[in-house]
Amino acid sequence: MAADERGSDDMLSRGAPGTPATGRGPGTGGPPSHRPYEHPSAGWGAARSVGRVLARTGEPVDGPRAIFKMNHEDGGFDCPGCAWPDDRKGLHLDICENGIKHVAWEMTPKRVGAEFFAAHTVAELSEWTDFALEDQGRLTEPMVYDAESDRYVPITWHDAFELVGGELRGLNHPDRAAFYTSGRLSNEASFLYQLWVREFGTNNLPDCSNMCHEASGLALAASLGTTKGTVDLADWEKADAIFVMGINAASNAPRMLTSLAHARRRGAQIVHVNPMAEAASGRTIVPHEPLNMATFHATRTGTLGVQPRIGGDMALIRGVAKAVLEAAEKDRTAIDREFIDRYTHGFEGYRRACEETPWERLVEQSGVPEATIRKVAAVYRRSRRTIISWCLGVTQQEHGVDTVREIIGLLLLRGNIGREGAGPCPIRGHSNVQGNRTCGITHRPPEQLLDRLAEVCGIDPPSAPGLDTVQTAEAMHRGEVRVFVGMGGNFALAAPDTARTFEALRNCELTVHVSTKLNRSHLVHGAKALILPCLARSERDERRGGAAQGVTVEDSMSMVHLSYGMKRPASPHLRSEPAIVCGLARATLPGGRTPWEEYAGDYDRVRDTMAQVLDGFEDFNRKVRLPLGFRLPQPARELVFLTASGRAEFSAAPLPQVLPAKGRLILATVRSHDQWNTTIYSDDDRYRGLKNLRTVVFMHPADMLERGLSQFQHVDVTSIAKDGSRRTVHGYRAVSYDVARGCAVGYMPELNALCPMGDVSPQSGQPLAKHLTVEVVPVVRTGAARPPGRAFAGSAPAAAPRRTPRPPAPDSAS
Repeated sequence: MAADERGSDDMLSRGAPGTPATGRGPGTGGPPSHRPYEHPSAGWGAARSVGRVLARTGEPVDGPRAIFKMNHEDGGFDCPGCAWPDDRKGLHLDICENGIKHVAWEMTPKRVGAEFFAAHTVAELSEWTDFALEDQGRLTEPMVYDAESDRYVPITWHDAFELVGGELRGLNHPDRAAFYTSGRLSNEASFLYQLWVREFGTNNLPDCSNMCHEASGLALAASLGTTKGTVDLADWEKADAIFVMGINAASNAPRMLTSLAHARRRGAQIVHVNPMAEAASGRTIVPHEPLNMATFHATRTGTLGVQPRIGGDMALIRGVAKAVLEAAEKDRTAIDREFIDRYTHGFEGYRRACEETPWERLVEQSGVPEATIRKVAAVYRRSRRTIISWCLGVTQQEHGVDTVREIIGLLLLRGNIGREGAGPCPIRGHSNVQGNRTCGITHRPPEQLLDRLAEVCGIDPPSAPGLDTVQTAEAMHRGEVRVFVGMGGNFALAAPDTARTFEALRNCELTVHVSTKLNRSHLVHGAKALILPCLARSERDERRGGAAQGVTVEDSMSMVHLSYGMKRPASPHLRSEPAIVCGLARATLPGGRTPWEEYAGDYDRVRDTMAQVLDGFEDFNRKVRLPLGFRLPQPARELVFLTASGRAEFSAAPLPQVLPAKGRLILATVRSHDQWNTTIYSDDDRYRGLKNLRTVVFMHPADMLERGLSQFQHVDVTSIAKDGSRRTVHGYRAVSYDVARGCAVGYMPELNALCPMGDVSPQSGQPLAKHLTVEVVPVVRTGAARPPGRAFAGSAPAAAPRRTPRPPAPDSAS
């Protein structure tokens, strides 16, 4: 390997010359290395990591205090990380390593105010790594972009609100603006946000669900008449079998490991379905179990691991159903015929689809041997109560909706709906992403919601569907959407097709981001741009007079509870998300009748209105103050199916062709263990045994051998879009890993550059972040070496998201 190529890897991690912080997280460094992870998940590895994280916060009192306040109903705050439910039994340490990392990251004593922005132009900051940007600390005051100096400069809250209000009122139609939402916005802020936007006159409310679980909601609605799963945490304690599909629980929902360990101890069968072998399918030591920690006693978290090819989940589940139906020919108890006849519709068509799909095709499309499929079916048949859970590994596929409907069909075969310890369970990502939707954040609002808003709030909401996330980016790119407001998140890096997303944002007249830390989206801005800093979930939110305000969140199993911040705000100039929304709304709609000032000053007033508008929120203020909050009603759990037929619907969708063409692979983008969404804490991935490297593509050893690749060899990765266009990242490293044959895996957000904007699932509109057709080839040196990770996409090449958003001249065009 040439010396300059090795050096370019190191340069990528450090960032551009002059960057004040390294691209890697603290405590890492040195050359890339990979060693298979052979230890239990969580346990002492997690405990040591937590200790290092808390030491780095510089908060020796508040850091540990936060551990005992997070996820507790007695004046505690909800973890801003994942949406896994809080423990229902008063657990004193209902936390995980990643949740503590997340809170520690926002509790940093570092600050980013006017002095910082005065010292750095946007052009300079654009050369910094994303780690370096976020590592500068918490934003402290509103800032506005000054084009003449290429710097952000201070602006008052009043003037910031007036700038937004003036721009919005100046548009020739409300649909010329779009209002994005991340998944950590509280229920109250979400409700106020959608109320403002709909009173303004548009349903352009794209959100992170458009990129993550849109397929789940659509499939569940079609099959069961609900957009949510039917199980709660108590069901996990009663299930005889649990299927975990398309998720690395040890990193993405670590508190699930506790439920898996408890399930295994009482004899439940646990089947992990994932193209990539993950630590969560092996063993765990639950950190809040002192005896097990002291004795290093690990509990198995899986009894069977299955590795389908990417996109092969539907064929696998249909194969399981086919085996169950075959068994029913001799054993009448193999299926629950009474349940099927009484509560379902479309069974005969579904049975024919299963019977007529030959085993050879199921094996070919799933990548799983028939014997293994039958083994999974045997586990399912022996279980009286089965939960099937899934995450983005299932939904971010081209046929995600059909796959989730196939999962529901399998559950219906044995009556595993409306039964304790059984049912479908989508694993949501961000902490309140499900609550956002419940409270009206959707570009396709149901008629009932609009009618209630009109009746209760006295507004005239638009009825036409708005734009989802990808449609918003395309509309900005075409110049049709001129104002973009981002409520949390990091849209520039989270959206697909990085180069095109950057161009879209820069094509706006105004971009507004409500944030806690500096990130890439602030540097990829419109002609005018605002950064509005908000309180973090862990910070105290007070009314005038000093009384604490609480906000509510809904976890992934429909429990709603209050969250109270406990730490002094990072700056006296910060405002809460509800207060910011109310300020923007007042400035946009000065003549409206909505009492924005009252809402901003008293969240109980907001909840009183929500109680009149949203089903399940009746008597909201009282119920949410009950111990542990309350669970929203779930009709399908009670065997009430709000479908056209009034029954649960089987699906008989045709089995798709998912095998790639010869010489190509199917690539999925994933997060590392030391990462949460687009926030990257270091270049390490403990559970996959990788250190000091993110520009990596994991491959099956046979696929590497077929391409003549050795471990850590530099490769170029090219995605092939449906329209034939190509996008390439250069100088990645190939790493041998236990992944399904014909598949490849790499990290987001870097590899979002390979995800074509126009390649979305026709079923859900989701970007195909886990279903990309790629070619992986050795780097051939021709002239000057390219920095690793740099992407070239058609006529608008994108630099790697962690490197710089200002791309060089095109390398190639298709």
